Amino acid sequence: MKEPVKEQTVELTVNGDNYEINVHPLKRLLDVLREDLKLTGTKEGCGEGECGACTIHFDGEPALACMIPVCQADGAEITTIEGLSSDGRLSLVQEAFHQEGGTQCGICTPGMIMSATYYIDNPDSAENMREALAGNQCRCTGYKRIFDSVEEAFKNK
Repeated sequence: MKEPVKEQTVELTVNGDNYEINVHPLKRLLDVLREDLKLTGTKEGCGEGECGACTIHFDGEPALACMIPVCQADGAEITTIEGLSSDGRLSLVQEAFHQEGGTQCGICTPGMIMSATYYIDNPDSAENMREALAGNQCRCTGYKRIFDSVEEAFKNK
């Protein structure tokens, strides 16, 4: 008879803070962020890696937190939506979403902002804005205000 998988210690750097947590190694990173670290800004939309609501930056690259077992994040540097603002001030992209009305119900917004931030911070990427946001779905609006928000942030960078 197989022994059950035991919790293990995982070390993460999230938004610049170091954490050591004991957790089941196959627990989703999304659940660790939301439940164990109480960083609830990252949202779960589909839970299947299709909608982009749980987009974070994982070692500097956009990644879907619902698809990453926490054991694969051991030693990783992670940025969530909470990590974009500093000193109580919204980031450039967050401010543009606020000003241009790019937020709707709020489920897709953190993932959109994380993808848009990566796009704006990496101008050498071959992606255009629509390609950069292609993995993020919004179910409650057209994308015009979202695109307007990203364009505004890009102009102001």
